[in-house]
Amino acid sequence: MTAGPDQADDYHDIGTVDASERGGHCIIGYSGQLAGRHPIATASLYSPMPQEATTCSVPSPSDRPPARPLILGLAGGSGSGKSTVARRVAGALQESSSVAFIDMDAYYRNLVHLTPDERRRVNWDHPDALDIDLLVEQLTALAAGQSIAKPVYDFVRHLRSPETESVSPADVVVVDGILLFAEERLRNLCDVKVFVEADADVRLIRRIRRDMAARGRPLEEILAQYLSTVRPMHLQFVEPSKRYADVIVPRGGHNEVAVEMIVANIDRRLQASRL
Repeated sequence: MTAGPDQADDYHDIGTVDASERGGHCIIGYSGQLAGRHPIATASLYSPMPQEATTCSVPSPSDRPPARPLILGLAGGSGSGKSTVARRVAGALQESSSVAFIDMDAYYRNLVHLTPDERRRVNWDHPDALDIDLLVEQLTALAAGQSIAKPVYDFVRHLRSPETESVSPADVVVVDGILLFAEERLRNLCDVKVFVEADADVRLIRRIRRDMAARGRPLEEILAQYLSTVRPMHLQFVEPSKRYADVIVPRGGHNEVAVEMIVANIDRRLQASRL
């Protein structure tokens, strides 16, 4: 796993690459770890010995301020398997750490002023369809150790539900969304950025199955939306945002090695922060 632009000054790579790298990203097969650069205090060999011994107290773990939560961001095209990867990583991390899960889909704007027909014609795959300000505000609050009231979105009516979901701060905050890396403020909040890939035909099939089963949409509407907004917005916003990723995961949620690597890296970071 290679450090991205945001981490390059803080970490150096002491691992080995046992598969190909592409465009400065780790593409799976990387085994190793990120090691922090810690300054080492030095003193002259010829410094005089102190006349009196001095002591210093080391704070106990309970006296130390809580570590900032680690924010893991996962992006990728619609149907790429990013949510599957996010859930699997979160499930594995929950064995040793607390985890909060944030889905970017919950932050679609509440266009209650539009009619149902007008809402169906909205380009939901454009960044403007999302309440980015609210997501940035709530991720910042979680990073500061504060609870949030996450919105709940109704995809059948294309409206925000009046109910909210309380999310408490945690050791790790997992965020997933197709446009997560298209917004600079969100990228800057993510400590680890993972882009999940899958072939376009696989993504389309998964989207059809999901929208028909979970959202009650007819096939013709799904295909029309795919051709008019999903595919063009993927090419304009989602695919280009891949260059900001620290890790690129092919084969989506079925990539066992990738999930294990991500979990192992985050575990190491959490252990280091607790020392």
